[in-house]
Amino acid sequence: MKSLFALIANTINKRPFVVAGLIVAVLLFAMYGATMTTMKTGSDTYLDKTKPVGSLLNHYTDIFGSDSIIIIVEGDDVTTPGVVKYLDNLEEDLRNERYIDSVTGLPDILRQANGGVLPLSVAEIDEAVENTPAEYTRVILPSKTMTLISVPLQTGMPESAEDGVVGTVNSLIKMSFPPAGITLEASGSPAFNIEMKEDMNKNMGTLISLAMILMVVAMLFLFGHVRYRMLPVFVVFCGIILTFGFMGIAGIGISSIVVAAFPVLIGIGIDYAIQFHSRFDEEIRKSTTKEAVYTTITSSGPAILLAMIATGLGFVALSALAPAPMVGDFGIICIIGIVCCYLSAMVIVPTFGTIVKYKPKTEVNLSDDAEPCQLEWKGCDKDPKTREGSKGSLMEKYDKFLGGVAVKIAKNPVPVIIILLMLAVVGIQLDGKVIIDTDEDSMVPQNMPAKITMDKIGRVIGSTNTITLYIKADSVKDPDTIKWLYDFGEYASSKHDDLTGARSIATYLMMYNDGVLPSDKKTLDDVWDKIPKSTKESYLYGNTEAVIQFSMKDISIPATQELISDMQQDLDWYVMHPGMTADYTGQMVMFTDLINGIKDTKNPMTYLGFILILAFLLLSYRKFSAVSPLIPIIMIVGWNGLIMYSLDLKYSLLTATLGAMTIGIASEYTILIMERYMEEKEKGMDMYTAVQTAIQKIGTAVTISGLTTVFGFSALLLSTSPVIQNFGTVTVITVGFSLIGAIVVMPAVISLLESANIDKSEKSRKSLKKSEKSSGFYAMISRFIKSVTG
Repeated sequence: MKSLFALIANTINKRPFVVAGLIVAVLLFAMYGATMTTMKTGSDTYLDKTKPVGSLLNHYTDIFGSDSIIIIVEGDDVTTPGVVKYLDNLEEDLRNERYIDSVTGLPDILRQANGGVLPLSVAEIDEAVENTPAEYTRVILPSKTMTLISVPLQTGMPESAEDGVVGTVNSLIKMSFPPAGITLEASGSPAFNIEMKEDMNKNMGTLISLAMILMVVAMLFLFGHVRYRMLPVFVVFCGIILTFGFMGIAGIGISSIVVAAFPVLIGIGIDYAIQFHSRFDEEIRKSTTKEAVYTTITSSGPAILLAMIATGLGFVALSALAPAPMVGDFGIICIIGIVCCYLSAMVIVPTFGTIVKYKPKTEVNLSDDAEPCQLEWKGCDKDPKTREGSKGSLMEKYDKFLGGVAVKIAKNPVPVIIILLMLAVVGIQLDGKVIIDTDEDSMVPQNMPAKITMDKIGRVIGSTNTITLYIKADSVKDPDTIKWLYDFGEYASSKHDDLTGARSIATYLMMYNDGVLPSDKKTLDDVWDKIPKSTKESYLYGNTEAVIQFSMKDISIPATQELISDMQQDLDWYVMHPGMTADYTGQMVMFTDLINGIKDTKNPMTYLGFILILAFLLLSYRKFSAVSPLIPIIMIVGWNGLIMYSLDLKYSLLTATLGAMTIGIASEYTILIMERYMEEKEKGMDMYTAVQTAIQKIGTAVTISGLTTVFGFSALLLSTSPVIQNFGTVTVITVGFSLIGAIVVMPAVISLLESANIDKSEKSRKSLKKSEKSSGFYAMISRFIKSVTG
């Protein structure tokens, strides 16, 4: 591996402008790829189609689950003849548009109640409204000031056509010239999805911009001791461009959860850039530019690569056991992003330094006769603060402070480990009590117009949520099957107070048969022909598939989860006819399944992350002390549980990944500390001096990169999405804990492990010496016996 890094370093030293040209070419190609990125919404982002629940939902959606655009019509009185005539004309225009399956509104129920003729007087309209069943008026005409028009779209319509259909509906509304005082607004899932995509685009641009701005602020205040302090920001910007380019070319879509990956990448990427920049600045203080380039790439390159791989393994665990496809995409994009940011930092920093003939800032507080040295004393043989006339910079004082603290911790590791470990144990116990929330409201901005209109519909006509029972049978037209559909619907509705009704093809067979369920084949066939085709298609597919739609009250996701669990138990013991199967599906089932998925995968993701990183460290270092970077991480995971419980934070699709992500992010800091300690130890330093020197030489860079990462993650707090805001809060805290783990816990862990190794080595040495003495004694006795016996 060393030879590969040496090759990169030598190439930069020999042909820096060629390397710079290649960088520009790759960035231009990545910009082209970025234009190919797409947005993803809908159930495909929540459930894996290859799993039974996802496969069933996908099948049900394709057959029965055509989305509908809901047009909200409001005014002083929507039942006046002029408004009714206007709505009838608008509906006719809508029916003629492509991908619109049907249109149902106030004129349709008035015409049906008036003998097929549209009433055009106030008296006729009022009479038709009175003759219309309440179950229709409740949905279509909840009040005289509001009516709803349902515009179901064709089943199997391509998702790419959704934007065009919604746009067409909005255009027709604008060009329809509604009567004075009448307003119309398109709502429903298609309009909601389009607005979600627009919001994701806006949210992503805002988050990335804010993260970059916060990075600039952090670099101005924290990274002023080096020249070209904004270089790491440019490096991260290049890494993000490369990530977008790869996503576009690979066809990886962006969902509402994936948006949060970019501030995460900016936070991690800035760390890589700062580490390379700090090391290059350190090396160039005591060597030539070429030597600095070579040492930076061949020394920091492998160390940061190890840290990057460990971080990537955390995201691998996240992707492998993700409870939803969008979470898996989040992990994949994070892996791609950290690789792009690492390569950008390793190549751009030394290339830039070579081309501009990088000169570090100089120390101005030294006396005239002192040895020349730069701002940081890390590259000098002597601490400048010990020299006459040297006051030392703020960073030097911070270096010395870190070194002093590290030595004190290394000399007294047990109390530090015990106290922090106790807090972690408490946190691990409390972690199981943190609430899991997958409510869709937490995924979207609360002030998004499409959400506001959908909430308005819910308040007027009640909850629009349903639980769907999907049935397969040898023949759904069999009287026994029809009776089972009706009986089970009535049974479940009467048993569970949270259900408000059940609707299936049996409901309409009764409706068209004077309230009596057909009991024989002939009657059933006669009534069957009276039911409109569009109604039958809503509850039947062919002759073997049917659904029961259970309407429900507006209850919480946990309550829905309990309701579905109870309904599943009902289904398990309720006797079915031979050849029948039944399973629950639909959006509400999807969200409750997500909760189970989070519960089932949250801890395994963390465990898998630990196992992968542990195996990687043992293979890389081939000694037991390689586990030292994981010990602080175990504590950090526990602290996360403690802080989430204390602040009443909830687990969501994003924060459920916290354990695996924490392992990945925190391992970078701890591995870098361990790598630098080992580097100093190889120079012949004793344990305490090596710990002090490692913390002083890399502690500042780790602190600056950690605080800058916090600044980057802070952009998530300004997101319009509640779930991303919650994720931002938790990740900011996690990075803070990671700094504590690296700078405070690592010296204690190194001290304990090294002391154990020293004690073991000392015992081995004494045992060997004793063995040698013993063997010498026995050899002497043997020679004596031989001499006596001749």
